[in-house]
Amino acid sequence: MKLILKLASYLFHPLWMPFAGSLFYFLFIPRYFPGEIIKAKLLAIAIITIFIPVVFHFLLKNLGKVNTIFLEQVDERKWPLFFFTMLNIMVLSQILNIYNYPGLYYYFLGILISSAIAYLLTWFKIKLSLHMVGMGGLLMFVAGFCIYFHLYFIYTISFLIIATGLTASSRLFHKAHTNWEIVLGLLTGLIPQLLAFNLWFTEYRMSDLFSG
Repeated sequence: MKLILKLASYLFHPLWMPFAGSLFYFLFIPRYFPGEIIKAKLLAIAIITIFIPVVFHFLLKNLGKVNTIFLEQVDERKWPLFFFTMLNIMVLSQILNIYNYPGLYYYFLGILISSAIAYLLTWFKIKLSLHMVGMGGLLMFVAGFCIYFHLYFIYTISFLIIATGLTASSRLFHKAHTNWEIVLGLLTGLIPQLLAFNLWFTEYRMSDLFSG
């Protein structure tokens, strides 16, 4: 059990969540995209949201600004979260557009809001669970995606719920967070995605109204 909880901290690390949501989007959206476009978008998203943050992390580690990839201290989180927020702005402005990839665009908009909230909270010495931010955001995005396209991915959503609970247990087991920090992280991931989904759904209703 200890091994499973330890693995959960790595497998469900928040750094993977933007790419995981993007992969889910392109795999299951009931709309055709050329394979070259999908590969190019996923590669760009992986570079910006995974590889560049990892390089930045090692730079900060060499400078003595952070200790581990889990950013255990509140002060360690300021630069990584600020940098990650800027990278999400880059994705929204350079990689995606609201017309061709509306669902994915709003997913990253939700990620941007969550990242900005987590960053601002560091200035008040409030440490929330970034793992729960990532898992909560992905869970809400997948649920919203299924609702929007009338898909019944019960097993996928069930898996994400179990994975979210396992991640929360892992962070508590390793004494990385308190119960309050877990809940705050989950809400910080869920609520922005819920707001983003409402914007996506409202846009769909408005476009359907005008087209009709």
